[in-house]
Amino acid sequence: MGMTITQKILAGAANKEKMVPGELVDANIDVVMCHDVTTPSAVSMLLEKGIDRVFDAEKIVVTPDHFQPGKDVKSAELHKRLDKWAKRHKIKHYYKIGKAGVCHALLPEQGHIRPGQVIVGGDSHTCTYGAFAAFSTGIGSTDLAAAIATGKLWFKVPESIKLVLHGSLGPGVYSKDVILAVIARIGTDGALYKAMEFVGSALAEMSMEARMTMTNMAIEAGAKNGIIGFDETTEKYLDEHLTDGQDYTVYESDSDAEYVATEEFDCSKIEPIVAFPHLPSGGVPITECAGKEMDQAYIGSCTNGRIEDLRVAARILKGRKASVRTIIVPATPMIWKQAKDEGLFDAFYDADCVIAAPTCGACLGGFMGVLAEGEKCVSTTNRNFVGRMGHPKSEVYLASPATAAASAVEGKLTDPRKYL
Repeated sequence: MGMTITQKILAGAANKEKMVPGELVDANIDVVMCHDVTTPSAVSMLLEKGIDRVFDAEKIVVTPDHFQPGKDVKSAELHKRLDKWAKRHKIKHYYKIGKAGVCHALLPEQGHIRPGQVIVGGDSHTCTYGAFAAFSTGIGSTDLAAAIATGKLWFKVPESIKLVLHGSLGPGVYSKDVILAVIARIGTDGALYKAMEFVGSALAEMSMEARMTMTNMAIEAGAKNGIIGFDETTEKYLDEHLTDGQDYTVYESDSDAEYVATEEFDCSKIEPIVAFPHLPSGGVPITECAGKEMDQAYIGSCTNGRIEDLRVAARILKGRKASVRTIIVPATPMIWKQAKDEGLFDAFYDADCVIAAPTCGACLGGFMGVLAEGEKCVSTTNRNFVGRMGHPKSEVYLASPATAAASAVEGKLTDPRKYL
């Protein structure tokens, strides 16, 4: 029996020729992602044990993002601790405030992600990097401490689910709609501790940004990782973003690899989707829910705060006014500048939107878009749990940037196809 791409990557990281699902593996880590929420506590754990070291100052990437710039004294203290630690250990890739961005957009953009790697981070959406044919997964602060100090972690090799995406996306339909449709079918535990391997003709039409949106939300189906094979689109992106000249290893699933399940989707039949509260699996076609009134629209996050997302939103908002409070958050400083240079900010400004610096703030109910009691928000983020973006009695509706922008214009859930 052959191996999946996930099995092959973990086998390579453990210097083994063969790896089977359920096997425990002690893997070498290629990249450790660190941000301002989980890293300070991981560092404190190490210091309590008398450990003040990093396994490799060039394989750790650090950026504050969840509460940057600091929103209060507590977040400022987190940034202070992160800053001191990064400087003490001479972390090469430390993106201080001013260059900091939403981690899962920043790392690929800055060339830290490549195929065949094992990547971990103290954030559940670290699975984003699987779009680059890498094994990438989120870990807690305790495992983060171990990874920082040793460069190794053990994993149970996950079983794999194959998700076959047929056809082409119709007008007004995006990868966010696809992943919401996938999660609506299999549920929030449908891929529990499994690898979600995306294949099929629909992927050929998706940019790397679009693919990252899908792998980003693999955790919302309970997956250990999401992963997409290497192709010309991957190679082109890497050619543009890798500047260090280092090579990478491409793994592919064997034709006789074993999958515990295969789910097939005709993407040409997928409509714009809105996931109703309070689970990402609550996806409903826009034709069945249009008209529900909103109080806020939010376009940003590690899921949909990239330049192509902002372009789609600007195309809809240009020449129109937002009817509800609308917040636009470019995911990195580079995306922020590109959006400004392309004139997207003019469209947002004229539409009466708020344009913020890169931050995760609103997504986790921290700042820059917190909801009051009873308020409803159509959001391009990845979670709509109870109280996720603010008051426990607020509601979050997950959607694509197009749906969020169209809904901002009309003040209610709106089919974006009428504006495209």
